[in-house]
Amino acid sequence: MKKRALLIFVLIFTLLFSSSVFAQTTYTVQKGDTIWKIASRNQVGMSEIIAANPQIKNPNLIYPGQKLTIPTVTTSAQEEEVVRLVNQERAKKGLPALKINWQLSRVARYKSADMANKGYFSHNSPTYGTPFQMMENFGLRFSAAGENIAYGQKTPAEVMRDWMNSPGHRSNILSGAYTEIGVGLAKNKNGVCYWTQQFIKPIS
Repeated sequence: MKKRALLIFVLIFTLLFSSSVFAQTTYTVQKGDTIWKIASRNQVGMSEIIAANPQIKNPNLIYPGQKLTIPTVTTSAQEEEVVRLVNQERAKKGLPALKINWQLSRVARYKSADMANKGYFSHNSPTYGTPFQMMENFGLRFSAAGENIAYGQKTPAEVMRDWMNSPGHRSNILSGAYTEIGVGLAKNKNGVCYWTQQFIKPIS
């Protein structure tokens, strides 16, 4: 059962980052390191590090001198362009720019990948629940949050046009309640784009 779950995760992990810049680096564990600390420093999820290092039998037990493969995920050009267009629209209304939150971007990518891989289109995920449950389960704490989703649009300009022409989606983009944003893009096996924007005002 555990092997099957790991295989499923690795498959989702591979599909998830097909639209992101994905590379690997090697890291030597130092005294005092934990998987959580290493993940935070490298702005990548703990589960991604664990999946990339099957030699680790117990993630709670790592030792100085061990070599770990660290997946490196950066925002894709398409995702960055969506953020740029969002902040361009906000600037027109005199609103402050939203800051990219790497953890929220990770959640948004998982949401897009989940929709693409399972063939649904909804704010409520059969895997993760509501957007707010999903954010909380990924360790985010916030006082305000929202989500925009879309599919089929081929470019950032197209998806932003459609969101801005929809009152509810436009309201999220131009809301003064949020300070941070995450954008995720994934494609299904037919190359159809699934887009997710998530917004939060984090609790520090």
